[in-house]
Amino acid sequence: MICVVTGASGHVGANLVRGLLRRGDRVRALVHVDTAALSGLQVDLVRGDVCDPSSLRAAFEGADVVYHLAARIAISPDTESLVESVNVAGTRHVVQACLDCRVRRLVHFSSIHAIAEAPAGCPADESVSLVAASSCPSYDGSKAEGERFVIDMLQAGLDAVVVAPTAVVGPYDYRPSYFGRVLLLLATGRLRVLVRGGFNWVDARDVADGAIAAADRAPAGQKYVLSGHWLTLGQVAELASSLAGTPRPLGAVPLGLARACAPAGEVLARLARREPLFTRYAVSALSQHRFVSHEKATRELGYVPRPFEQTLADTLEWFAQRGCLPGPERSAGS
Repeated sequence: MICVVTGASGHVGANLVRGLLRRGDRVRALVHVDTAALSGLQVDLVRGDVCDPSSLRAAFEGADVVYHLAARIAISPDTESLVESVNVAGTRHVVQACLDCRVRRLVHFSSIHAIAEAPAGCPADESVSLVAASSCPSYDGSKAEGERFVIDMLQAGLDAVVVAPTAVVGPYDYRPSYFGRVLLLLATGRLRVLVRGGFNWVDARDVADGAIAAADRAPAGQKYVLSGHWLTLGQVAELASSLAGTPRPLGAVPLGLARACAPAGEVLARLARREPLFTRYAVSALSQHRFVSHEKATRELGYVPRPFEQTLADTLEWFAQRGCLPGPERSAGS
C-alpha cells in the first residue's frame, strides 16, 4: 500500500511513518524543509508544501491513503496569518489534491482544541460540537475550520475519516515540540515554578496506531478522539523529576495569576528572540477538557493508550540517547 504523510517530519508524523514502515507499507513523506526525523528510514522523500497545490498533486498521484498531519501550532498571536494559511487553506488544497488524484482515503488530523467545552458532567468526545472560529484562539478555530471542510467535502465524493488527538508526548520528538521543551526543562530541574492545571496527555505512538486503524477499519465520515490520561502539570513534574533524578519544582501558581502574568512573559520572550512557552493561550489550555473520552475509538478501532508513566520514561530515555539530557543514559524501566 502506498501511503502519503504530510507533516512527516513532525512529532506525530515521525511516529506514524515508523508505524507504517513496520507493517510493510510504502511511505511517501511530504516534507517542507526539515528531514531530521526521517533520517535513515526507507521512505520516498517528496519536497512539497500544503500551501502549494501543484506539489501535492505530484506527491499524491497513485497513493492509496493520505494522512494529513501538516499544521501550524500557535501558542502566541504572532503567527495567526500562517496558522490560517496552513491549517485552513492548506487543508483545502490537500482535499482537492485527494479528489484530483482519486486517493482512496484521507485520514485528517484534527485536534482536541477544535472541540468546544463539553456540558458540565459530560466528557469531551466526538458528539461535542466544534468551536466557533470567531470566538476562540486562532489555532483552535483553524483546526475546526479545516475539519468542517473535510466533512463537507464528503458530499463531493471524498472518502475521509478524522482523528483528534489530545496533548501529544512521546519519543521521536526531534524539534522538539512545545511540550517536549517543557519536559526537558522539568527533567533538568530548570522549571522551578509551575502553573496549576493539567491536560489529557497521549503517546504519539498510540496516536499513530489509532490513525492507522482508522484508515483500515473506519467507515467514511467517522471521527475518533484519540486521548490518553489526564494529569496535572504537577503530577507530570513529579514523575519527570523521579525518573531523571532532578529537583522537583518549588510550587505552582493559580491559573488566574498565571493569566495575568502571561502577557509579560510573551513580551520577554519576544525581546529575547525566542519562541515563548509561557503565553495566555498555553495557560488557558491547562483549564480545558478535564474529561476526554476515547470510548468510541476503543470500541471500533481497538484503541488502548498505554500508561502515561511508560510514555514519560520512554520519552526521557529517547531524549537522553539524543544527548538532550545530561548524565548517563536512563533505562525506560528506571
